[in-house]
Amino acid sequence: MTQTDGSTAVPRRARFGLFAPFILLLVVAALWSAGWFWLRGRAGEEIDRWIAREAQAGRQWTCADRSIAGYPFRLELRCAALRFARSDVRFAAGPVVAVAQIYQPRHVIFEAAGPFHVEQEGKVGDVTWRLVEGSLHLTGAGFQRASVVADDLRGRISGVALTEGAAEPIAFTTRHFELHARPTPGRFEADGAVDLSSRITQATLPLLDPLLGGPEPADVALDATVTRAAGIRTRPIAEELERWRAAGGTVELTRLAAEKGRSRLQAQGSLALDEAHRLAGQLEVRTAGLDAVIAPLVSEQLGGRIGGANAALIGNLVGQLLGGGGRRREAAPAQTDEAALKPLPPVRLGGGKVAVGPFVIPSVRLDPLY
Repeated sequence: MTQTDGSTAVPRRARFGLFAPFILLLVVAALWSAGWFWLRGRAGEEIDRWIAREAQAGRQWTCADRSIAGYPFRLELRCAALRFARSDVRFAAGPVVAVAQIYQPRHVIFEAAGPFHVEQEGKVGDVTWRLVEGSLHLTGAGFQRASVVADDLRGRISGVALTEGAAEPIAFTTRHFELHARPTPGRFEADGAVDLSSRITQATLPLLDPLLGGPEPADVALDATVTRAAGIRTRPIAEELERWRAAGGTVELTRLAAEKGRSRLQAQGSLALDEAHRLAGQLEVRTAGLDAVIAPLVSEQLGGRIGGANAALIGNLVGQLLGGGGRRREAAPAQTDEAALKPLPPVRLGGGKVAVGPFVIPSVRLDPLY
């Protein structure tokens, strides 16, 4: 089309085509914004309903100054403080943040700040840390994977009586801690089995240093499968343990490895709870550098019968039986490979007692857990 001045006019349809992408973008942005605010409202309603259900079951959750943000691509739940109260336990933690992407709402990442304070039946624990974060992968049938990682943990527990005397506070530190859980492939549906994997590095527990021979920090690695774990909820601990025991739950210890200074230990086996709620089971244990700790415990049984004059001889004989002591230990004190680990006789837990081979350790008593 030619105008009177000789210029060519742009058709109205062509002009609309120039602005169509921008109009479409505005429409998509408006729909996305409406959808995000709708999801935020639904998330808040679901949280309220879950808190109400928990309250009816006797579990009180409090998310102080709760807010849901994260527009436009995620939902971010923030609590200035998180508190939990039940008849047998209560705890509180500092600010907590949980985040899920809009396009992956079943993958939740969370981070928590300290301090953490817990009280349970006269026992009080306080823990601080530099970093605590974790993730939870959910599916329609439950969870796919759960993980938590912590750095520079420092804690103190009071009110725990480990001996017949007065209860002494228990202090501990850990440079790094991580725990991972997943349904056991092929066994979760039938056995309710869950795989656990945990690593602890540079951990200290001063209360046990005199028994274990030094203040060196310890590294611990654990791989295990817990059966009948699918029904675990936030019920009181005693109820959860009793449900698990009555269902025939077991802890299949695939690998437990601990190293502290020159002392090392590896174990595998199976544990459960007996009718008196005590640990029961059998472990295969290999050690290096722990004969000086184990031998005196085992020799108590024989030493009391034969007499104190022969205590040194008894300790030496027991040490040799347990794979340590004497010249063998002096010949290779610095070995760190698998060949340096010496197998112990089977370690059995039953009837509230611990036995290493034919020797019952009289100073070790297994009390009911609940």
